Amino acid sequence: MPEPQIINTLCSKRDELERIIATYETAITTARRDLMYVNATLELLERDSGSSVYPSRMSITRIFKRGEIFALCKKELAEAKEGLDTRELTLAVMRAKDMNHSDAVLRRAISFKIIQAMLRREIRGQIAGAGKRKGAKVWIAK
Repeated sequence: MPEPQIINTLCSKRDELERIIATYETAITTARRDLMYVNATLELLERDSGSSVYPSRMSITRIFKRGEIFALCKKELAEAKEGLDTRELTLAVMRAKDMNHSDAVLRRAISFKIIQAMLRREIRGQIAGAGKRKGAKVWIAK
């Protein structure tokens, strides 16, 4: 028995809508890629404007003076009796430098810098590690 006309019409309409949606998804992907390039270009051009916002893909090497990360961490550790973990130190350093602490990429880059600085100072005996808290190393002042 042949299929009713309504089923044929609905099937063809479904196929047409699927093709339209696929076309729109391709256009959205292209538009998102273009937007990413425009944002990256704007970020590069605005970098020289002296903005207080640090682009998340900018090198943070020259943001801190030599020994500044450890000095900020040591100050925070002196106030905390039970010690602070790396995440807490990262947020404290970002607050001290007036950075956007909701930027995950920047927060992670700074936490890596903190870990490097703290490990060097731990080897020298200036601070001590006190285990881990929720997967992050806890640091205490000596």
